[in-house]
Amino acid sequence: MLISQVVGPRRSEIVEAPDPIPTPSQVVIDVLACGVCTSDRTPWREHGTPEKPVRLGHETVGRISAVGDPAGRWQVGEVVTGLGGDGFATRVALDADSILRVPAGFAPQHVIGEPLADLEEALSRSRIRPGDRVAVVGLGFMGLGLVQLAATRLPGLLVAVDPNPAARARALALGAHEAYHPDDLPGEFVSSSGRREQRMDVVVEATGVTAALRTTSSLVRPYGTVCIVGYHHAGDAPMDMELWYKGATLVNGFSPERPRTVRAMREGLAMIADGRFSYLPLITHTFALEDVDRAYELMEERPADFVKGVVVFS
Repeated sequence: MLISQVVGPRRSEIVEAPDPIPTPSQVVIDVLACGVCTSDRTPWREHGTPEKPVRLGHETVGRISAVGDPAGRWQVGEVVTGLGGDGFATRVALDADSILRVPAGFAPQHVIGEPLADLEEALSRSRIRPGDRVAVVGLGFMGLGLVQLAATRLPGLLVAVDPNPAARARALALGAHEAYHPDDLPGEFVSSSGRREQRMDVVVEATGVTAALRTTSSLVRPYGTVCIVGYHHAGDAPMDMELWYKGATLVNGFSPERPRTVRAMREGLAMIADGRFSYLPLITHTFALEDVDRAYELMEERPADFVKGVVVFS
């Protein structure tokens, strides 16, 4: 098989490797598509040497080519998506308990389960009720996905916040009622107005940038909920103690348990099947395996026409 690996900062190469052999608890898939995730940007940007390469990619869809347990529930030829690493390869072994069949009739890049599972699992713990005032701060791929998912909860007001005007326009097209630059938020959204409470019942942060946490804190009402979905993977992310004085509930949007994530992935795939969620407006660029570095570069540059890239295999 072929696999892409990071061999230096911002530099990947494709090498040949032995085909994976599944254990009794695994299957092997021929990869059809693998999403390029922001959580892998730091290892791509800073890690990897020719002697100790780094292998990335964990948002996979593929066709099963080998099963470790022939008497199990999986069969060669089924198209599945799931949780697993080293996905920038023509073949990868996945845990048989961490995959699900994909809905029929969709391009592989439009049925990737892992990122949708993460978003749905996080949002399910935010307890959005019909009629709630909801804000999503940060409108990259994850934030725009959250806008779609939040809209299915029938909020009374859904506000999208991002400095990028193209991202704000996309959020409005995906179901947001209003969209703002973080510096232009209405005053009644970020402070007590002395009238009827206008701040948000639920605020979901999806940037991984500390400055957005301050915006998030200002938006939530007393006794409201803040869900941190953004990937704050380095350094300290200070907590605004105003959240403490507001009595706000903080939700960690990360799920460390695979069974919970797989359950959310099952719900997410059902939403794709019945039209409640679509990757079509979110997957803006596709790449061949040899062009994965360009996918990361665009993620950093964030041009107006870019939301998310996926490596697609012929």
